[in-house]
Amino acid sequence: MNSEYLKSRCHESDTDIDIEKQNKWLLWLVALLLEILFAPTCLWLWERWTMSVWQNGHGILVAGLVIYLVCSELQKLRFLPLSSNPWGFSVLIPALLIIIVDAGIHSQLLSGIAMFLSLPGLALLLLGAERTKAILFPLLILLLTLPIPLVFTESIHLVLRHLATKSVAWLLNLFGVPVYSTGTLLEVEGGSLMVADACSGFATLYAAITIAILTAYFCNSPRRRALLLLIAAPLAIAVNILRVLLLTLLVNWFGLDVLATAAHEISGLLTFMIALPIIFFLGQNHAVTVTVCEN
Repeated sequence: MNSEYLKSRCHESDTDIDIEKQNKWLLWLVALLLEILFAPTCLWLWERWTMSVWQNGHGILVAGLVIYLVCSELQKLRFLPLSSNPWGFSVLIPALLIIIVDAGIHSQLLSGIAMFLSLPGLALLLLGAERTKAILFPLLILLLTLPIPLVFTESIHLVLRHLATKSVAWLLNLFGVPVYSTGTLLEVEGGSLMVADACSGFATLYAAITIAILTAYFCNSPRRRALLLLIAAPLAIAVNILRVLLLTLLVNWFGLDVLATAAHEISGLLTFMIALPIIFFLGQNHAVTVTVCEN
């Protein structure tokens, strides 16, 4: 009697294992199909990220940082048993509906939103609720790497351009450099510069705010979190003003031909290289050292 019971239990256990393996294969098949579905979206997003340092250049940096943070968080939870949460389909289905809508209007932006929204759903299905909870915020931050249509940012670009122009004109007068400014135009002895959308600093501002939010989330100090969120925008604007000031001085000294050199592109990279490391530094979790004195 006992032997028959044990055999039946073993048979049930083997059946459960087979079903579990089958379910896992089905889930990975779903992940593969979604990867194929979103392949054109990934290519479009890569083109936007690499189009110019002035437009969404922070996307690659943020995506790389998110991958690093996700891997780090999952490494901390490696002791948890593998699990799957069917609520993932409640996230995937709306994402698929969004991409169906985008198939009709061909915006690509909606497909990008759908792709990033589907990641938490896939995480629930493949990694379980606990792991998904740990990596949810970095995954959602990826939404801030999507290109923002100019129609939504045009007014911000204009404000930033006027701010940069007036600030640079004031600084040049302070340094004793003759300058005439009107609107977003700066005129110096070497030529005239128009502070265009590419020089507004919006890309640096977008990147700084995104990195500040992500860094603040993993920062242990509430004061540092507040500081990061408060300083991100002013820091990005200030760094871009210094960039426009540098370019204006170069034009004043060497003429407009200097803008056709690598100095223009390099100055754009410098805004990221100055602003983002400062944000990283401010968001570091400094360990507290306790010294024990023995009598």
